[in-house]
Amino acid sequence: MDPKQLRIVFMGTPEFAVPSLRALVAGGYRVVAVVTTPDKPAGRGQKMHESDVKAAARELGLPILQPEKLKAGEFVDAMRELRPDLGIVIAFRMLPEVIWAMPRLGTFNLHASLLPQYRGAAPINWAIINGERQTGVTTFLLNHEIDKGAILGQIKVPILDEDNVGTLYEKLMTVGTGLVLETVDRIAAGDITPTVQENADEATLHPAPKIFKEDCRIDWHREGRRIIDFIRGLSPYPAAWTGMFRNGSDEMQTAKIFVATFEEAAHGAPCGTVESDGRTFIRVACSDGWIVLGELQIAGKKRLAVRELLLGWRDVLQYRFE
Repeated sequence: MDPKQLRIVFMGTPEFAVPSLRALVAGGYRVVAVVTTPDKPAGRGQKMHESDVKAAARELGLPILQPEKLKAGEFVDAMRELRPDLGIVIAFRMLPEVIWAMPRLGTFNLHASLLPQYRGAAPINWAIINGERQTGVTTFLLNHEIDKGAILGQIKVPILDEDNVGTLYEKLMTVGTGLVLETVDRIAAGDITPTVQENADEATLHPAPKIFKEDCRIDWHREGRRIIDFIRGLSPYPAAWTGMFRNGSDEMQTAKIFVATFEEAAHGAPCGTVESDGRTFIRVACSDGWIVLGELQIAGKKRLAVRELLLGWRDVLQYRFE
């Protein structure tokens, strides 16, 4: 079957999904509707904010559906009227079976990991945090369990020492776009054999659960390499952070750390001890050396490189990090 004749319903929300949507339209694929989240208030003014996918769909002139509830009869009926051949999901909500089973060729999802590894909401973050040297993207058929459907295609991507979440996100977003188009073509051609995940040894798998603020606090008692991976895996968002205590005070300030390097060294300093020359560097003691800070943002202030920060932070040596 000609893949350009498939009636495709595209479902997604954030920026990560937008290049795939644009590529489908630019490639002449038949996207009959886009499903995304309802507009919601955001920011200080609580102005209504639309998803990145909605903005792109509007620009592309595509029909847009924004259901509050995915099981609502009105939405189910609207989907049936579209007569979809194929559903594509990228960074959207968990779909009920009545929706994902509706397209005659099924519904597939693009996930930013090499499944079955890193199932969950934050696969890019956790791959870096755990010190992986490789990740990738996977397309798989939706079923009743999250990220456990049969695999359709995968592309591997190396994780470089200089990568953080921001850079790896961009790489996977680009590679994922190509995999989405390839998966559509292969489904239409009937030359794809889904690979079930049921045989995966659960004990060997790394999960990728949603990350909350309390998960982002740096433990300065850990090894330096692990701390650096932790910082990279949360930079630039949501950002690793530390508590800062001025000597003699129990009042905690906080600082987000975006860039840092590790210097292995034996030292007798308690973990969290701050050293600085007051002009060019700040370093913090960890279990096996020093974390040399590159860019950070003290709460209520701008994100700055250390040299800029030290121009106005004269009492840096009066602090400890915890």
